[in-house]
Amino acid sequence: MSAELSPSHYTWLGEQIFRNECNSQTSCLTSWNAGEDFPSLGIGHFIWYQKGQEEIFEETFPALLTFFGDKGIVLPEWLKASAAGENPWRDRDSFNQAQQSGRMKKLRDLLLLTAPLQAEFIVHRFNITRDRIVSSFESAEQARARQVIDQLATMQPPYGQYALIDYLHFKGSGLNPAENYQGTGWGLKQVIKAMLGQQVSLETFARAATAVLDQRIENAPPARDESRWQAGWHNRIKTYLPPEAVSVN
Repeated sequence: MSAELSPSHYTWLGEQIFRNECNSQTSCLTSWNAGEDFPSLGIGHFIWYQKGQEEIFEETFPALLTFFGDKGIVLPEWLKASAAGENPWRDRDSFNQAQQSGRMKKLRDLLLLTAPLQAEFIVHRFNITRDRIVSSFESAEQARARQVIDQLATMQPPYGQYALIDYLHFKGSGLNPAENYQGTGWGLKQVIKAMLGQQVSLETFARAATAVLDQRIENAPPARDESRWQAGWHNRIKTYLPPEAVSVN
């Protein structure tokens, strides 16, 4: 990020992401969603694969554990051993059956206490993805795209940083060509692209993000009925604005 974040900012970011991803419910810190082949852990729902498992999504939980170690967090021995190899649960059923085990409870405790560090890890990963997003623009647009992102990151800390990293987690980078409806994506790149010719502000970002998501709903296959999520998506976008500026109409 272009603006330095204080420990209190990381705490605030962690609380916001935890609210958005888990409705601030501790039980959600150790989740394995129906229809998925992997658990999602922590405030950012970091993915943890088994050894040799190949999926289209990027595995992030082992990197988070390494980040914890670099920051001096002492991990339980079983977690250190597992982090070196693979997620120890064979399937969703075994994972859910272990939810009230001592090991799982301690894992949730660790993930709750380290929420600010997880927010710092998310910001670190955003900085890497930011460069990939900028590089994906046409050469004539790259300087402006970087300027838009960097200006947003400095606006009303920590709101600007939060808007960028949360949308990235919420709807992705927009760099995966497979993630589109009718040839149009809905990630952070698409939001930044919509802002290239506009004055940069949090309000402009929120309006662009809302428009990108509304376009996704319009382009989605009717059978998906994505309009049922529209109000919730709009409400999440409104959290990117300070309390005195919540209108994105």
